[in-house]
Amino acid sequence: MSPAPPFWRAKTLDAMTRAEWESLCDGCGRCCLHKLRDDETDRLAFTNVACRLLDAESCRCKDYANRKRRVPDCVKLTPTRIAGIDWLPPTCAYRLVRDGQDLPWWHPLVSGRAETVHEAGVSVRGRVVAERAAGDFEDHVVTWPGRWPAGARPQAKTRKAG
Repeated sequence: MSPAPPFWRAKTLDAMTRAEWESLCDGCGRCCLHKLRDDETDRLAFTNVACRLLDAESCRCKDYANRKRRVPDCVKLTPTRIAGIDWLPPTCAYRLVRDGQDLPWWHPLVSGRAETVHEAGVSVRGRVVAERAAGDFEDHVVTWPGRWPAGARPQAKTRKAG
C-alpha cells in the first residue's frame, strides 16, 4: 500500500482547504513586485520595486490580514482569479498546480524548510527596491521575476489530480 499523495497532487485548487491554499505560497515575494502594463500593446513588464508592505528580508507581507485595506490594488488570489492572471511568476505554486505541474524541490512543502526558497535564488531577498525609494518604476524594469532561476528549475514530471 503506497502512501497518499500530498494534497497539491491530489486536489484541485478549488478543492483545497484554506490552510492548504495558504501553505501553497512559497514566500518568494515575486507576486508583490510592481508590474507595468503598456496601455497600447498590453505588454507586461516586471519591476524590482516591492510593494510597501513586503518585508524584503522575509519576503512576506508585513500586514497580510489587512493588505487589501492598506493597499487597495493588492490582488487577493483565488482559484477563479488565478485562471485569468498572466503575471504570476513561472515559479508560483498556484500557477504550477493550476497547470498540472508538481511543486519544485525548494518549495517549503517539499523541502520541509522555509529557507530553501531563498537558498534556491527564487525569492526577492536582496534584489528589490523599496516602493517609496524607487522613483519612476519605469527605471526599474527587470526580467528575472518572469524566469526560473537556473538552480531552481523544475523536474520534468507532472502531477495527477485525483
